[in-house]
Amino acid sequence: MRIEIEREEDGRWLAEVPDLPGVMVYSAGRDEAIAKVKALALRVLADRLDNGEDIPELHAVFAIPA
Repeated sequence: MRIEIEREEDGRWLAEVPDLPGVMVYSAGRDEAIAKVKALALRVLADRLDNGEDIPELHAVFAIPA
């Protein structure tokens, strides 16, 4: 999943995953913003799995033998 990152005028970093609505974080540092948005994205994906939603992006990650 693609992460977009930019620096705000006030110096904070904004990181977001456009493919996951609402997955956006602010942080004082670039690396910290990236780490936080990755963690948030994983929590959102885990929640979706818990609720039975299909996540096509994970089909390439998990393989179930026939």
